[in-house]
Amino acid sequence: MRVDVLTKEYPPEIYGGAGVHVAELVRALRARDDLTTRVHAFGGPRDEEGTASYADLTELADANPALRTLGVDLAIADGCAGSDLVHSHTWYANMAGHLAGLLHGVPHVVTAHSLEPMRPWKAEQLGGGYAVSSWAERTAYEGAAAVIAVSAAMRTDVLHSYPTVDPDRVHVVHNGIDTDLWTPTHDPDRVRRLGVDPDRPSVVFVGRITRQKGLPLFLRAVGRLPPEVQVVLCAGAPDTPEIEAEVVALVDGLRESRDGVVWIRDMLPRADVVALLTAATVFACPSIYEPLGIVNLEAMACETAVVATATGGIPEVVVDPHSGLGSSDGPATGRLVPIAQATDGTGTPLDPERYVADFAAALIEVVTDPDRASELGRAGRARAIEAFSWAAIAERTVEVYRSVR
Repeated sequence: MRVDVLTKEYPPEIYGGAGVHVAELVRALRARDDLTTRVHAFGGPRDEEGTASYADLTELADANPALRTLGVDLAIADGCAGSDLVHSHTWYANMAGHLAGLLHGVPHVVTAHSLEPMRPWKAEQLGGGYAVSSWAERTAYEGAAAVIAVSAAMRTDVLHSYPTVDPDRVHVVHNGIDTDLWTPTHDPDRVRRLGVDPDRPSVVFVGRITRQKGLPLFLRAVGRLPPEVQVVLCAGAPDTPEIEAEVVALVDGLRESRDGVVWIRDMLPRADVVALLTAATVFACPSIYEPLGIVNLEAMACETAVVATATGGIPEVVVDPHSGLGSSDGPATGRLVPIAQATDGTGTPLDPERYVADFAAALIEVVTDPDRASELGRAGRARAIEAFSWAAIAERTVEVYRSVR
């Protein structure tokens, strides 16, 4: 069976968890003897066998970003001739999959990494294009032969957002992690070159500067940490100038009252991120919307304790038996912070001050107890190995493929 995977993000152009997911899934699918896996990706040329790249159409160079996306989708749909099944990831490629399925008469499978109705703040970024992206996603989901949700929470969101989708067509297949690539790596010299003192306790955030990642809330919380704790932000690719300005102001305010605030804006190679995570006392995930949160798996695989919001699919990954939130399957791997959220799709905390205080308290509890943090980290790596290997995720994905063939 030939499977064509359609994606906006693909190495070397990856900026989020969906891109990591696609790259690792493709690698696992290509390791199988029962599939031929081709990739169709947005962006510049790639020197990889079985991978085609598609640049923006020059005729749409000045158009709204959503229209530029649909232009690429048309080219990808045409390029899928000969496929037995197409599998699209994120709204950017969903319409390419929908059209390819119609054009070539093959099943279209969608993986739900996030949902446009759950991200209304994207209207800040896309303007009227948000209505276009929402239409594209809805059309693709309603027409798909199967939808793969990366968590049970995401499955619930899919059925809530698109009630005409048959629940029997929505399958849960979690994200995975390569624990050979993401493994504890003690490299203090590398950490120092990045501006971080490996001998001081640290809290690390890794993510894009977007509303869903909760970075402004996190920056307010870390202001309450003990002064000896470093705050390390691996944060770039702001959605809008407004949120970038907000983060800049918060970081500047922190630096006025404490040292050890390190902001790395560039996209780091994996080796640098692994070294930072390994050296960290705590990894923080303050997201207010997170279908699963692959960054938590990356931190856990590096034996780093996690403090994360109890929202979306995060409680399916991070175990905190004492919180009464999410899974209690196995030993604790971190702390889950409760959050009461608006139901308008924004995920906005109903009581931001309470959430900030609770997140700060959880960070302080873990970062000031290094022995406990180490214990949580070891349990996290064990869980990543046992429950989230890419070979297992690929097998469950192929089962979905077979169900629609």
